[in-house]
Amino acid sequence: MTTDVAQRVAERRPAYLAELARGTERFHEPRRTECPWCGSSRLRVGLRTTDLVQHKPGTFTLDRCDACAHSFQNPRLTPEGLDFYRRDLDDGLGGTETEKLLGAEPGTRRQLSRARALRAFDEPECWLDVGTGRARFPALAKQILPYTSFDGLDPGDGVEEAVRRGRVEEGHRGTLTDLAGSLAGRYDAMSMFHYLTHRPDPREELRAARTVLRPGGHLMIEAPDPECRYTALLGKWWGPWLQPRHLHLVPLGNLEKELTELGFTVVGVERREPHVPFDLATAVALLLDSRFPEPDVPWRARPATPLQLKLRQAARWTSAPLVAVARGLDRALPPLLTRTGFSNAYRVIARRGDDA
Repeated sequence: MTTDVAQRVAERRPAYLAELARGTERFHEPRRTECPWCGSSRLRVGLRTTDLVQHKPGTFTLDRCDACAHSFQNPRLTPEGLDFYRRDLDDGLGGTETEKLLGAEPGTRRQLSRARALRAFDEPECWLDVGTGRARFPALAKQILPYTSFDGLDPGDGVEEAVRRGRVEEGHRGTLTDLAGSLAGRYDAMSMFHYLTHRPDPREELRAARTVLRPGGHLMIEAPDPECRYTALLGKWWGPWLQPRHLHLVPLGNLEKELTELGFTVVGVERREPHVPFDLATAVALLLDSRFPEPDVPWRARPATPLQLKLRQAARWTSAPLVAVARGLDRALPPLLTRTGFSNAYRVIARRGDDA
């Protein structure tokens, strides 16, 4: 652990321990008895797990609806709870190896494939990338769509940096549902890449997208696929569960039906290209982190001892070859596995209908 990280841990420990002294139950809303997607009461527990990335205290449940197959966090975290469990995620505190795998931005090839996928249907004048972060996608997509003006929307300050660096023309800081009214009818293309899973109400986000898009405009969505066969094979070690940060995992059929009911026409569905090749490597990293967690984090009452620091370092060195093998398999297997239901993500392109 570097001196800088150790200092951040020491500075943040008192605040974390004060919060945890009040218990974690207050971070949860009341448990739902009906599916938030279809309203059915036919719910069953699909997954119980802990925070496998940062190892913050708490237990989390994903329920699955037997009527529509929607998976959702139940009880759901409150806004205060989401802030607590998302805090310091990108600051090197917690399961650093797993954070690198889960937090890595898509490579250039995948980013460009997204732009090409929509160009097959349209060459938009103006495109809004929702949940853009630091706008790496718009910056690269200009290579494929040089005459398209790209804007970004994100609640974080990365979107402001993206404007300063010239990656987007305009940056809108906030949530789509809050800003939809002021952006109504402004764009003829929109993207939501791994965005809906983080939002409290995915259907509200889709309605907001319809408001912002012009008639005839295209909406592109990528999301984790809860029907992926890796979910059964890897169980709680499947990375896209990402508890407690993912609130909803929407089956492809549910998304297509909702888009149709909102007046969209689904014009493209792809499961192979959106696949993120990290399933096995992330599962291995999560498993190893659970056995050899980060030696010192601010939500742990006592600093790590010198022996714990040495054991963690030794574990990382000895496990590195295993993670490397898993990464190699992740790169080699997708051409075969994504044809047989193992793709961990899907992409949908839908065209907004006329208001009439």
